[in-house]
Amino acid sequence: MAFDGLFTHAIVHELQTTLRTGRVSRVSQPYPNELLMVVRAHRHNYTLLMSANPSYPRVQLTAIPYSNPQVPTNFTMTMRKYLEGAILEEVKQVGNDRIVEFYFTSRDEIGDNQQLVVVVEIMARHSNVTLVNRQSGKIIDAIKHVSSDQNRLRTLLPGAMFIMPPKQDKVNPYLPNQLYSDLTQQFQGDASELANQLQKSYEGFGRDSARDLADRLLASDHLPTTYHEFLNGFEQPTPTLISQPGKKQAFFAFPPLAIAEHSQETSYPTLSELLDAYYAQKAEADRTKELAGQVLQVVNNELKKDRRKVKKLNRELDDAAKADYYRIRGEILTTYLGQLKAGIKQIDLPNFYDDNKPLTIKLQPELSPSRNAQRYFTRYDKLKKSVAYVNDQLAKTKDEIDYLQNIKDQLDFAAPADVKDMKLELQQEGYLKKQHKGRRKQKVSKPAQFHTSNGTLVMVGKNNLQNDRLSFKIANKNDTWLHVKDMPGSHVVIRDAKPSDETILEAAQLAAYFSKARNSDNVPVDYLKVKQLHKPNGAKPGFVTFRNQKTLAVTPKLLEK
Repeated sequence: MAFDGLFTHAIVHELQTTLRTGRVSRVSQPYPNELLMVVRAHRHNYTLLMSANPSYPRVQLTAIPYSNPQVPTNFTMTMRKYLEGAILEEVKQVGNDRIVEFYFTSRDEIGDNQQLVVVVEIMARHSNVTLVNRQSGKIIDAIKHVSSDQNRLRTLLPGAMFIMPPKQDKVNPYLPNQLYSDLTQQFQGDASELANQLQKSYEGFGRDSARDLADRLLASDHLPTTYHEFLNGFEQPTPTLISQPGKKQAFFAFPPLAIAEHSQETSYPTLSELLDAYYAQKAEADRTKELAGQVLQVVNNELKKDRRKVKKLNRELDDAAKADYYRIRGEILTTYLGQLKAGIKQIDLPNFYDDNKPLTIKLQPELSPSRNAQRYFTRYDKLKKSVAYVNDQLAKTKDEIDYLQNIKDQLDFAAPADVKDMKLELQQEGYLKKQHKGRRKQKVSKPAQFHTSNGTLVMVGKNNLQNDRLSFKIANKNDTWLHVKDMPGSHVVIRDAKPSDETILEAAQLAAYFSKARNSDNVPVDYLKVKQLHKPNGAKPGFVTFRNQKTLAVTPKLLEK
């Protein structure tokens, strides 16, 4: 089901039970649209996630570790100022809508009591997290600023009065005098239309929850009991993740009445653990995509310029290949210089390179005969001298294209921390502006770690800075180093001086997996001792040379992390 008003009702009940009376100990903003609060409640630290991500908006407790940016945002600093040390009094849902209010009490700078509320709106691209002063009703700050130009109905800017989103003309399903009985009688036997009407009539019903209630009502002998059992299920949930072969996973507060064949159900102790399991990979990929936007834009722009440059250089090489055209004409003019007259535009002379066949040679009438001949020799010399320079530029440009394409390929299996390393690399290589002086030096993230079937540690660099650090800082000289043959890929190191053949095979499968050949069946992988690696002076990050390697062919495979 979607994160609709009913699921919001369930998660609010869980958060109220778990966090009420807790104290906020830390606030951070690991990603632009996501806020984390560590709340100490009932002798336990809980990490509360408030997400205004347009693709995956939600509010939950999370156990997924996050890394904070080097410099906190202004919004983070405001939230820390007002909320660190604050007591969470209550968690409430507005009606049965996807709006959650967190009520806090804290002390201001002079020790006076202040009442605050954080309003989380879970509404796709309109999602937001807003801190509001309860006494004045004014906005202190919002994770997304919305001006009157963007929204005529409400402004979400510091100092503006906070106004709730426009209320829909729908019934709160938890209030009395409900419509379900009349709707069921009206659409008896048509579950799809009944679900559609339930969704139009009731607040907070997503498509899945409306269809589930429709199925239950049409199969029921006593509508009131069925209706109230359905609603009570969101207050006493059985968090369930349903997987179907070839289809997307779906999460539910409790198992729906109709479940497709061959579906696999997985239960979780809490709704938050269910959401962690469902969103872990999806949200990670979305965050990576969000952070990678600048990297991808820079890389694509540079690739576009380099490919244009290659075309231009190839045209120059084609021109240089015609250098003999000018040499032959210069030599013929020099041989027959006495036949040239001043002021003529062209002349036909015998071509002694082609059986003395007549050759028409164009001339500049304002130049003397000898200057006309010299003009052809000058053009010939210029083209011949340009060949070495053009070939050198062509080689450098093609190397840069390979380097940038490698960075682009690395984004396919990058995590948010890897993207930060890529940004740092692009700054170091001059493609991006460097950070302002005074900021803390960014550390390169750690390579990924895996284990083979016999427990041997294998480390994988997922970007060029990680690759350099792994191969020349972390690895021991007798460790085994692996890399796909003759194509972009990760540096892989087996932390064992004498690995078994099986370990080398599994590490090679991992090296093939983290490469451009991930979707191939038969990938050649080189392996050798780390001490045989060499990094040339001035080489790009991630570039190495080596000797005495061995090669084996494998099928890409991911090992256990």
